[in-house]
Amino acid sequence: MANKPSIVKGTRDFGPQEMARRNYIFNTIRNVYELYGFQQIETPAMETLQTLMGKYGEEGDKLLFKVLNSGDCLTKISDEELLERNALHLASKMCEKGLRYDLTVPFARYVVMHREELQFPFKRYQMQPVWRADRPQKGRYREFWQFDGDIVGSDSLLNEVELMQIVDKVFSRFGVRVQIKINNRKILTGIAEVIGAADKIVDITVAIDKLDKIGIDSVNAELRENGLSDEQIQKLQPIIMLQGTNDEKLDTIAQVLNDSETGMKGVEETRYILNTLNSCQLINELQLDLTLARGLNYYTGAIFEVKALDVQIGSITGGGRYDNLTGIFGMPGVSGVGISFGVDRIYDVLNALDLYPKDAVGGTQLLFINFGEKETAYCLPAVARVRQVCIRTELYPDAVKMKKQMSYANAKQIPFVALAGENEISQGKFTLKNMLTGEQKMVTVEEMVEELKELRSL
Repeated sequence: MANKPSIVKGTRDFGPQEMARRNYIFNTIRNVYELYGFQQIETPAMETLQTLMGKYGEEGDKLLFKVLNSGDCLTKISDEELLERNALHLASKMCEKGLRYDLTVPFARYVVMHREELQFPFKRYQMQPVWRADRPQKGRYREFWQFDGDIVGSDSLLNEVELMQIVDKVFSRFGVRVQIKINNRKILTGIAEVIGAADKIVDITVAIDKLDKIGIDSVNAELRENGLSDEQIQKLQPIIMLQGTNDEKLDTIAQVLNDSETGMKGVEETRYILNTLNSCQLINELQLDLTLARGLNYYTGAIFEVKALDVQIGSITGGGRYDNLTGIFGMPGVSGVGISFGVDRIYDVLNALDLYPKDAVGGTQLLFINFGEKETAYCLPAVARVRQVCIRTELYPDAVKMKKQMSYANAKQIPFVALAGENEISQGKFTLKNMLTGEQKMVTVEEMVEELKELRSL
């Protein structure tokens, strides 16, 4: 007996209804990006490990899926190396490629390779799957889709403002209430400086970024393990737990960071973004959150994260400013800022709140019943006519019992069925049945089109 097939943990199949819903998500985000002048690109699923390694911090490197070299990947491995069982060392000799971890680093590589073709500032959007060798759990997958938007080649903070407007508009169109969190890596760098731990900025940001997940005690324990003294950890507490309005928080942190040039620059940038967005009348709440760190090393300025207010799930959108990501590929001095929509988590949120429009599924709207060759020949021109006016239409392929064909229509929730037997053919008409009300009437093809005209916009 054959083994029952299965899929890899942390991955999912998507059926027709699920794909229709996902396409609704893709199309909504795409339309908003294009409203702001973004253009679409795609990059390969695989990148060289030289491109990927060292861009996401130590934890990110551990989560990279590495691809074994083609052919005999053990050719360069000695027996002694195999016996040592050093996984990292073996991977470095057996693997030259990896699956992309996100879309931002491949985008930086793309900008460097195609710089002569691009008009700066370059505004791109990209929707493709990414892979992370993470432990699967609710809302966390090994394969998932991201939908990124980035602006490169401009230092203006108006880009940050525009991206927050995009986030606000997207979730407003979805009907999802969210909280948009903002912080600045320069503020975090300034905090590390004033507590005397400037060399620990990566450890500090990685630890406090986990505050929502593991709590303050575990964050402090991790900071202690990473070499911060009890005195330094104590100085961090009032900053991490700071309360008040956005302006009050900024005023307080400005006093704390008064002696840090970098920190004060972060305060100034954040104040500009918040003040400008206040005049843009966002629908969703914008909150300054000094515990937001975004664990990726390449962020250098403003950072963002979006939380759904009515569903318990992790971040559903995130991003930030990166001043020199292209520098690692030989093109220094090109600043960029971007956001990434977590499509799979947004999908889960919309499912949980049942927020899909009725027409988002986009299934068949009209089914022609098949009574045999003569009736099929009569139906085919009508099928072509209703499709011509964008009514999604099927002709059942087999002349089986009518009960089976009607069951097919019910199972697929097709709202209308057209029938043509001897009586209808003799009159040059069809019987059009509304499957929801049971009402039916004799109509010509053009009357059928008129009857179903409201479906054409769905």
